[in-house]
Amino acid sequence: MLADVIDVLRCPVCGGPVELIDAVRCGAGHNFDVARQGYVNLQPGASTGTADTAAMVAARAEFLAAGHYDPLADAVAEAARMHLADNAGAAAPLIIDAGAGTGYWLARLLERVDGGRGLALDVSKFAARRAAQAHPKIGAAVCDTWHQLPVADGAAALVLNVFAPRNAAEFARVLRADGALLVASPTPDHLAEVVAALGLLEVPDEKDARLDHALGAHFGLVSRDHVSVPLRLRAEDMRRIARMGPSAWHIADDELDQRLTALATYHTTATIAISLYRRAAEPSLDTLGP
Repeated sequence: MLADVIDVLRCPVCGGPVELIDAVRCGAGHNFDVARQGYVNLQPGASTGTADTAAMVAARAEFLAAGHYDPLADAVAEAARMHLADNAGAAAPLIIDAGAGTGYWLARLLERVDGGRGLALDVSKFAARRAAQAHPKIGAAVCDTWHQLPVADGAAALVLNVFAPRNAAEFARVLRADGALLVASPTPDHLAEVVAALGLLEVPDEKDARLDHALGAHFGLVSRDHVSVPLRLRAEDMRRIARMGPSAWHIADDELDQRLTALATYHTTATIAISLYRRAAEPSLDTLGP
């Protein structure tokens, strides 16, 4: 619930602490209404990204509810749990899911962490609606993760990022000194057969190296595991795959229908990389030069 994370939220306008009464408000008088679904919109202006639509979020929720990614979610949750177990400095460790979508991945993690609390951040209000109700210990807020996150410095024990954009500087800012970033990203082989059959957007080669480079100024890689799960999908499953991600913006409904016509069932493999990063050490005064 939002009350579980209100202490770490910050006003997106002035950066001050906020409190939860009938709305979320800061000492300077900036107010943010809480939606009936339980999330708060902390997006102060126009987003620089493209928010998932209601149809995209619904497709994702239906696909995930079918259990196809449950083994992947278990692997991500276990990697996160192991980090938190080794760094149990907080009684109620905060896990921030940046680009949380429906809250599916964060909810699976919270089931394994005693006393943990989760903050789901997503630019889509349709995603935030679902994330706010995905687990009793999740508080959800709408914000653009490419901008400054409405979160206090050093608040989180873990930042979770699954199939979502990555703002390395902000992730580092909101993490504790002993905190970590856990990224789950698709490999070039992820759903390769479906991608080819439906003409979906492909994952670029050397994805892992590109990820390490993009995060390198703020994080160092600790470990990486690749997890694969064989899937047998029906046509409606493949339609949801096409409609729940960025390919939804590029394929018209009639064109997708034509591509699905000859596909009754399909065998493919879901393959992701689970990468754990630590914050890079701050440069010492001795290395800064005169």
